[in-house]
Amino acid sequence: MRIKLVAGNWKMNGTLASSRALLEAVVPALAPLKRANFAVCSPFPHLGLVQQALRGSNVALGAQDVCQHDNGAYTGGVSAAMLADLGCRYVIVGHSERRAVFGDSDELVALKYAAAVRHRLTPILCVGETLAERESGVTEKVVARQLDAVIGHCGAAALERGVVAYEPVWAIGTGRNATPEQAQAVHEYVRGRLAAAGRRMADAACILYGGSVKAANAAQLFAMPDVDGGLIGGASLVAGEFVAICRAAQSSKETVKS
Repeated sequence: MRIKLVAGNWKMNGTLASSRALLEAVVPALAPLKRANFAVCSPFPHLGLVQQALRGSNVALGAQDVCQHDNGAYTGGVSAAMLADLGCRYVIVGHSERRAVFGDSDELVALKYAAAVRHRLTPILCVGETLAERESGVTEKVVARQLDAVIGHCGAAALERGVVAYEPVWAIGTGRNATPEQAQAVHEYVRGRLAAAGRRMADAACILYGGSVKAANAAQLFAMPDVDGGLIGGASLVAGEFVAICRAAQSSKETVKS
């Protein structure tokens, strides 16, 4: 199996009724797909509904953020223990919108990553550059900084417990997307960065692409040798689009990394 994970990130969208309808369309369609792993990361208030809808299916439950603290006087926070208790398997940390809108620093993202690992959740660590950073030629420097914050706090071995998602900020919700070659270049860099901590870990790492992935471009992106799946935003809210993307993952051919 080459494509390892396709995760839908619903962001702050949907009602209970629309979420139920979406899952009723998606879950049966994904049932025959066995060659990749699938997850849905829903808003906190809908996790209970989603957990029930996914029970017994081949789609895992995920959350979109987590508090860095395990418990205590942190009103509004949702701890990793709470997410694990609800049946979550995955949690997104460091999404570009959390970094840009809510001010999550590299250091805070590292603390959230550590909290997820403590409670046996699989963190999906988002890294990526803005348009200005790409045009300035510092993409690799930005990605390295974001990775190194987690490595410095948690240790390199902790990255074996998680997933890395490269999401070029300039390609999220803009209709633009990195070309397959642009995505591959950064994924190859990330894998090389991980290789510094161990070749085995780098080879086994799951590195997703997130940034305006659609049914029309999924197959080309998933064909890249270092793209191990996708973190799907807006397209995951459209049943037909998300199912088509997951089918592209299912049909992705085995690629041997050099």
